[in-house]
Amino acid sequence: MNRTYSPVTQVVAIGVGAALFFVLGRFAAIPTPIPNTSLNIQYAILAVFAVLYGPLVGALAGFIGHLLIDVTGYGIWISWELASGAFGLVVGVLLLKHAITDGEFGKATGLRVNLAILLANAVAWLLIAPLGDVLIHSEPASKVWAQGTLAFIANSVTACVLGTIILSVYARTRTRTGSLSHDQ
Repeated sequence: MNRTYSPVTQVVAIGVGAALFFVLGRFAAIPTPIPNTSLNIQYAILAVFAVLYGPLVGALAGFIGHLLIDVTGYGIWISWELASGAFGLVVGVLLLKHAITDGEFGKATGLRVNLAILLANAVAWLLIAPLGDVLIHSEPASKVWAQGTLAFIANSVTACVLGTIILSVYARTRTRTGSLSHDQ
């Protein structure tokens, strides 16, 4: 249910998660008509890492991955990097106790995953990113709320659909607890 991982495993998961987040965000993002906002699939991968390795891995992989995207593209935009970290943190915290790694992924688990993703996206894109843009970067409120709303909708759809599929398939690859019997 509640797994703990060694610090080495967590560092590796952060590095792999951040690298995947960066590659998908830099090279697989689909631009939208709203400036500096795109359709992204990296949030599905971030949700998977947050569920499997916990909130610390989710937060750092999201923050570092988004920082790498911005450093190599738009320039550092701390409110959005923090929002990505918050997304990973919230998903990880809300799904600390799950049996996915034990091969369990029923309708109730799928619903929990989707609700966690929706709440995490709301915190990230309807609260942290727009408020940060207004308070830190003095951006026009109408612009950042439009960006945040699109990011919330797009990231929720992609992360819910792809994240649920990935976690469901992953659970099927795991041996269910108690499914093995000892023959005598």
